[in-house]
Amino acid sequence: MRTTLVFLLSTLSAGLCLAQPSVDEILRRVAENQEKAAEARKTVVYKQDTFVRLLRTNGKLSREEKRQYTVTPDEKGTDKKLDKFEGRYERGGKILTYDKPDFQYKDTDIDGDLIEDLTDDMINDKKSRDGISKDLFPLTKDEQAHYTFKLEGTRKVGTVEAYRVSFEPKKEDASRSWAGEVLIHPEEFQPMMVTTKLSMKIPRAVKIIFGIDIKQLGFNVSYRKVDDGLWFPSTYGTEFGIKVLFGYKRNITMSLKNDDFRRTMAQSTIAFEESK
Repeated sequence: MRTTLVFLLSTLSAGLCLAQPSVDEILRRVAENQEKAAEARKTVVYKQDTFVRLLRTNGKLSREEKRQYTVTPDEKGTDKKLDKFEGRYERGGKILTYDKPDFQYKDTDIDGDLIEDLTDDMINDKKSRDGISKDLFPLTKDEQAHYTFKLEGTRKVGTVEAYRVSFEPKKEDASRSWAGEVLIHPEEFQPMMVTTKLSMKIPRAVKIIFGIDIKQLGFNVSYRKVDDGLWFPSTYGTEFGIKVLFGYKRNITMSLKNDDFRRTMAQSTIAFEESK
């Protein structure tokens, strides 16, 4: 009886191992779904909330901005309409407010320039269907060509055992800077969560000559299923410290939330139900 049980368990275990696809097969199916998702997003309108905060090294607020957009697809990417804006900055120990982007309260306003550049560069990519630059997360077929991947097992996400796939730039490819991990739905082969970190260190010479240093730079994004075959980045964020010009230091928090997804069809609008 014991021998039979051991045999059955061994057979079952071997069958499960055989059933698990290779990392190449997982990535191939993810890439296919990324192409389909990009096509499906051409008909999706949604709300996007962004938040950027700059703190001094003592933890006190230097500047922050909250924005809400209505995002609509256009021929190549997305078009954003700013619906709400709230800005705050510290000056002389007081917290003051402003109500328009690109606000500068002095001739040389490093905080103002930085917060505008961060918003545009990291969460306003006009060539992307979700505002997030494609080279941050190597999921499409073109981006996968720049990376080395490894299947690290599985991790529980909600009710499913998601595939854990780590990635890093190919050693001969200097055009990519991010390494990390993606959790992939085992049945739909859609990304559920991606975490990245900077894969290279800032050279010591650059730190000395230019006084530039970045601490703990990385990004994470979670995806949500909003319709059959359509998954969308729902949250995206990063937190890091920066030092430049031998005196300017800030701790930076950035976050993005996509919600209220609607599909436009001719003159009608269909709202997606929340996934459970």
